[in-house]
Amino acid sequence: MLTIRTEYTPERSFLETDRASIPLGSEAGAFYPYELLLGALSACFYATLHEILVKKKLDVPRIEIVVSGEKREEVPTTLKWVNLAITITGSVDEKQMLRSADLAAKYCSIHETISKVAAMSHEVKFKPLG
Repeated sequence: MLTIRTEYTPERSFLETDRASIPLGSEAGAFYPYELLLGALSACFYATLHEILVKKKLDVPRIEIVVSGEKREEVPTTLKWVNLAITITGSVDEKQMLRSADLAAKYCSIHETISKVAAMSHEVKFKPLG
């Protein structure tokens, strides 16, 4: 079972589990809800991609994921679109990595959840080491 506790006070708001705490709000160093959602997408996508690469016995290179999205103006302001810009640094089989990224998009549960309300896309770029 997943449990997350959120506390809201005039002085401070935060989300916490038994392992970590994240500040919420508009102050410096705090997160807005959609920042948390896009961060969760990035983390889920990476975890799924990592698992696929390990199962395929492919080297796990350095991977950077930048998630961007746009909210609708109509209420409720759900996401209109989301894009994952993925940069893979290192010597890799590009065809295998592209296929693995497509599989990660298919099997990442948060990606699948968000895709019910937003147009989802991802792009993969390759960069040599050094």
